Amino acid sequence: MSWREGSVAADHTFACCLTHDVDRPYKTYQAAYNLLTERDPSQLLDFLPNRNAYWTFEEILELESDLDVRSTWYFLDEQHIIRDRPVRDVFNPRAWQLYAGRYSLSDPRIQQLITRLDENGWEVELHGSYESYRDADLLESEKETLESILDHEVTGVRQHYLNLDWPTTWIKQREAGFLYDATPGSVTTSGFKHGYEPLRPFDDEFVVFPVTIMDTTLPDPAADWDATWNQCEELLLEARNNNAVMSLLWHPRYFSDDHPGFTRLYRRLIERARELGAWVGPVGELYRSLNHTGPQMATSRIRES
Repeated sequence: MSWREGSVAADHTFACCLTHDVDRPYKTYQAAYNLLTERDPSQLLDFLPNRNAYWTFEEILELESDLDVRSTWYFLDEQHIIRDRPVRDVFNPRAWQLYAGRYSLSDPRIQQLITRLDENGWEVELHGSYESYRDADLLESEKETLESILDHEVTGVRQHYLNLDWPTTWIKQREAGFLYDATPGSVTTSGFKHGYEPLRPFDDEFVVFPVTIMDTTLPDPAADWDATWNQCEELLLEARNNNAVMSLLWHPRYFSDDHPGFTRLYRRLIERARELGAWVGPVGELYRSLNHTGPQMATSRIRES
């Protein structure tokens, strides 16, 4: 049975899910790093009070509203390098990369953003912390924290850094109460590495939606728009030709001036997907419309990286 039968994408050629991982909504040490490494004097502007180049949510919501689409937002409840990590991590550069400069779900501004997204039709789900992909208790705790802000259940998850130990991660996610995972993908390349359909690793209602295109894996559109766009359009055409489910992952900071061209690229991907007959929307909406009873879709076994 086709995954499209009875779903919101039934009358469309393919599905294109829009997703955002909220990793670093505040630009902190990056301004100093860019100033020193790139000798870019414009980075000095980011030291001004009340300026935050990575708080791009207004721009994203305006863009998606203008295109009449909604997306899924994965919010992170990461450990704090001083408060939560071992003392030795203070002297570990890798630990600073993983745990420093993050945000807290107790931040009133973050909570207001989460509530606004949820109340206006966007989907809010969990971005599992770096250590959580093998820890059901940690996942459940993070899930409960986000649910306390939303005042309703969280059903989807994507692991931070796309960490995945299969099938262990999916087992832990199910134990924590999740219905779907959106983690599988590559941090270096784009494409349909795990096939064209959603995956059912346990032949039941738990569904996996791999990432197809992530902003960090693409060529710089500001340096060579044609090369970047050609790569993206090829994947859109591949999705159409194979009645696929594809997923776009755009980090909010990639809508900032630090990453010129990526906002234009995101908009063009959505427009072109629709021109090719795609259903475009959040992962959870597609999940809820799938047939989870009766004959299951043909099960695809994800290949280990």
